[in-house]
Parts: sequence; C-alpha cells; structure tokens
Amino acid sequence: MQTPALIRAYMAFSSLSAPLWHVALNWRAKKGKEDPARLSERWGHPSHPRPEGELLWLHGVSVGEVTVLLTLLDRLSQTRPQTHFLLTSITRAAADAMAKRQLPPRVIHHYAPADYPGAVARLLDHWRPDAFVLSEMDLWPRLLAETHKRGIPMVILNAHVTPRRLRNRKRAASANGWLMDLFGEIHVQDDRSAELFAQIGAPMGKIRVTGLLKAASTPPPDHAQARAEIKAQIGDRPRWLAASTRTEEESQVMQVHAQALDTCPDLLMIIAPRQMRDADRTEADARAVFDPARIARRSRGQPITSETQVYIADSMGEMGVWLRLVPVAYPGQSLPLEGRVMTGKNPFEAVGLGVLVVHGPNVGNFHAAYDLLATHGAALCVPDTAAMAQAVVDAQDPDFRARYLAKAARVQAQVMAPLDRAFETISAMLPSDRCS
Repeated sequence: MQTPALIRAYMAFSSLSAPLWHVALNWRAKKGKEDPARLSERWGHPSHPRPEGELLWLHGVSVGEVTVLLTLLDRLSQTRPQTHFLLTSITRAAADAMAKRQLPPRVIHHYAPADYPGAVARLLDHWRPDAFVLSEMDLWPRLLAETHKRGIPMVILNAHVTPRRLRNRKRAASANGWLMDLFGEIHVQDDRSAELFAQIGAPMGKIRVTGLLKAASTPPPDHAQARAEIKAQIGDRPRWLAASTRTEEESQVMQVHAQALDTCPDLLMIIAPRQMRDADRTEADARAVFDPARIARRSRGQPITSETQVYIADSMGEMGVWLRLVPVAYPGQSLPLEGRVMTGKNPFEAVGLGVLVVHGPNVGNFHAAYDLLATHGAALCVPDTAAMAQAVVDAQDPDFRARYLAKAARVQAQVMAPLDRAFETISAMLPSDRCS
C-alpha cells in the first residue's frame, strides 16, 4: 500500500521533532502532568533491564485502557510462565494507578516513548518485543511504522469509534487506513463499530467483531484495611457512590443527593472525581448545596461522621474500596447536560462487584455495554436528576436491588467471551512451543 501524503508529511516532521518533544514534555513535567523522575522513559531510555526470553509488549493510553490489559495479563502470566510483559502507557494517571496496585507476575510498567525516531528506536532496540498489543486507538505513526518494520506481529484490541473520532478520522481515511493496515487483526466491539471502522479506512479483511473487552475486565483492587476503617465510620448508614465524575456534571450530582436526602435523611454520598486535581472544584460545588461542616475529604484525612453528607474521595487507586462499600453507584458522565455531550463510563467495574448501576441516557462511548445491560434489565437508566435521586433511594432496599443484580450477574458471565478471543489471538502471535 502506497504511503499517503499525510503520513509522509508526519514522518518528515517526526524526524525533526525531538527538540519540540523535549520542550513540551519538560513543560508538562513542571505542570505536574508528567513524572519528572521518569521523564527519561519518554525519551525511550529504559528504566529496567530486558529479561531473557520471550517478551510481549502491550500498550494503552491511560487508566481505562491499561486496566483492560491487566485483566488479560493476569491470564497470560498464569498460562505463559516463561513470558515477560512490557506494559506501556502515556498518562501520569495510568502510571500512578499502576504504582498503587500489584501487577501480575513478570509485568514491567514503562512510559511509552515520544513519537520521534530516537526515542522509538531506543525502546525497540532495548526491549525487542516478540509481539505488540494495542488497547483501543492510540495510533502514533512513527511508533507503529517502526514496530511493523521490524517484523513484530501487531493487533488492536477493544477498538471503538467515538463520534468525535469518527469525524476526525474520516477526514484522513487514507492515512488512518494505512496505519491500521500495519496490524494483523483489529478487534472491534460490535457490528456497528465494524461499519464505522470501514468508513475511516480500516481494511475489512482484518476486522474481527469480538465484543466488549472492557466488560471482562477485573474489578479494581481492594485495600482491605482502608475499607475496614471507612466502613467502621459509615456504620449501617444508607450510601451511594458517584464515580469518575467530571466537573461539568458535579453540580447536578449534588442536586441528585440533595433531592435524595429529602426522603432518606441519613443518606451518605461518596463522590470520587475523575481528576484528583479537580477536587477543589468538587468541594466548591458541594459547598454550594450543603453545609461545609457536613463535607469531608479523603485527601485531608477527614473522617466520615454521623453529620457527614458528602465524602469527597479524592485519592488515587482506591476506586475498588469505594465500590465495595456501596450498594448502588453512578459510574459517571451520563446525565443530560446542556451544551455538552457526555459519553458515559465503564459500568462493569461496578457490575463485577455486585453493585447496582444507575446511569443517565448519554452513554455514547459505552453504548455497547449499556445496551447489553438494558437488554437484560440489569441496570437502571434514568432521564434526569429527580429520577436518579429516587433510584438511589429505592436501591437502598436489598429486595429492590436483587431483581437487577441477578440479571447483571448473568450478563457478567456472558461477557467473558471477548477475553477468550483476545487471549487466543495473542497466543497465536507468540511461539506455541513456549506455552506451558
């Protein structure tokens, strides 16, 4: 396939871009968006020696994509005891999350290199991966082209197309198609995704409809001691969780809680904002509705008392704690919001822990997951804040929850198939004589 003009132009720019990358990443480090102690990894310099033997490289942009890969890595590390794994990501949030959890055996986390020749070559020369797995759609041309040039088998998992991504990539369908043609297979979530990928240039012969891999992801880890301490503070109070919320919607979430308190005065809301740096804004939105004396924050070590109505869980790596403490959760980013299209968040972290999911109608990025739950009557979709407040109160009743949770458990059992398909694909990419 002839290299499109846009790719040629990008490669020419990439060859000269090292100084720009250094300026940009150093600036991000000063802003706290990059880890200064690990910035050399972004230049491609390894922070660990390469282990002997077979090495599989997996890459995801941030926390969500990397979490999906961890589920796969759990299985791979058990069935391929002689294989080592390099897990790369881009965002500091992903690196911080990985630092707070126990990685599967023989997994090394490393920042992905900046997309210029020197950084990419240093990473590939040092790690010499036997195969490459990309979670979703982080298409850096230099990185992908150089990986393919070295004859390394490549596959995309859990790919989907958001409306914004569709618009942008359709404008550059030839370049996009050229990049995706570097992969041996492209695993998409559903038939609709397959159609959209064809529109943005993906070669149809490489597309495989395999289902929603995120639905098969392992629930976030528990921290038993921290959970026990918080549980002792909460006692038997009714409670709910608003998880991964964006600042734009948090005033609405506060209204949900205020309305729910009208009929359930002892109700506690735990709110875990998507970005820890936005927790001051979360607190300001809470103070606009609730007495400041009835708001507590995790980052300040403030306990939950009988007077606390809002607990701001502004800590990294503890989502598993909050989900294990509540009977019902709003996964975030799906309530109607004027002037902004919300796109939903993965509901299966809650489902996998037996938590009833309540959500709004705007679930664009996760429509396949929510459609599956809706088809089986396994979650509660509400149109607005008043309906959500009522749902949160109703869900405090175990009998009310039971009718949804039994169906959700059956859905959870069904959605393991994409994990099986991903595992089979990766196993086929690696030498079979090394499998145990």
